[in-house]
Amino acid sequence: MTDVTVQTVVDALEAAYPPALAESWDQVGLICGDPDAKVTKVAFALDCTQEVAERAVAAGAQLLVVHHPLLLRGVHSVAANTPKGKVIHTLLAGGCALFAAHTNADSARPGVSDKLAELVGITPGRPIKPVLLDATDRWGVHVPPAAAADLKRALFSVGAGAIGDYRECAFSVEGTGEFTPVEGANPTDGAVGTHYTGDEIRIEFVARAGDRRRIVEKLREAHPYEEPAFDVVQMADTSDLDKATGLGRIGELPEPMTLREFTQQVANALPETAWGVRAAGDPDQIVQKVAVSSGSGDSFLADVAKLGVDVYVTSDLRHHPVDEHLRAGGPAVIDTAHWASEFPWTEQAESIVAPLSVDTEILHIRTDPWTISAHPE
Repeated sequence: MTDVTVQTVVDALEAAYPPALAESWDQVGLICGDPDAKVTKVAFALDCTQEVAERAVAAGAQLLVVHHPLLLRGVHSVAANTPKGKVIHTLLAGGCALFAAHTNADSARPGVSDKLAELVGITPGRPIKPVLLDATDRWGVHVPPAAAADLKRALFSVGAGAIGDYRECAFSVEGTGEFTPVEGANPTDGAVGTHYTGDEIRIEFVARAGDRRRIVEKLREAHPYEEPAFDVVQMADTSDLDKATGLGRIGELPEPMTLREFTQQVANALPETAWGVRAAGDPDQIVQKVAVSSGSGDSFLADVAKLGVDVYVTSDLRHHPVDEHLRAGGPAVIDTAHWASEFPWTEQAESIVAPLSVDTEILHIRTDPWTISAHPE
């Protein structure tokens, strides 16, 4: 048998969860470790906490696969006396690499929300928010005139501006930009505390949605401003949405039931947490068409209200958005613990790696931060 390396496992996971499906703000892929290191065992968890890292090392894993990126936001130190640094040092000292599949695993088919949909009793259909790699994005970016030509060359080099048999396609319009740099800014033009007005050019172009991440990276690298102004709009797509990749899923229960009954069905299907499962809506309402979104999903409340569903299952719902959603006539909502809605995905990820003939182990550590649920006696 050919030796399995960290890169072998990464390749298998990224084939199932293409990095191009990740949201532009996300940080997915290999976080630490040597791609060429040999692997005989892979561990799986939702989060890489200190306890999880120690368990992975103790289990003899050379790779830990998680859903939530450890370094999602920038850090300036991974010293062993910092929380994230201690995790990194624990893993590397124990010979264990770390890999994250986050929003790319959310949007993939099958992905995190497919697993949630199946658990709560529906066959996953179309996404709530399609993320289509073959779709087309329309971009607009504002840049000082002197930097426009260099920026266009940089963007064209990573796939921007391709239409059929034509390349380097763009449209530019002149205008006036303005901003006020505040304390902490390092403006290319203007001065901190002084409102600046200057000529700018808006460059518009199209690109494949699948190239969005690398275009964002190249744009930020090549733009003269530390905070470039740009917008991205995905153009309408006419593909079969029932098979499309994207965030969330919609499906129907085999038989209608009350919201009270369905809430209990969700609670019975998911791992138990102190948070539990709660619902908002008429307990006796009959529900059948269901939307699900694993993890934090209140940003989709307006979307599910337009999709004709009876109930929406997600996590981390907040008081005011839910109240306003219901008063606006939106569907009932079921709020689960974030960890509970996503941890079952580890079984799916394990099934991708197991055929590589390595040992696998799901670390059944409840990383949900809530530990107590109290009610009046």
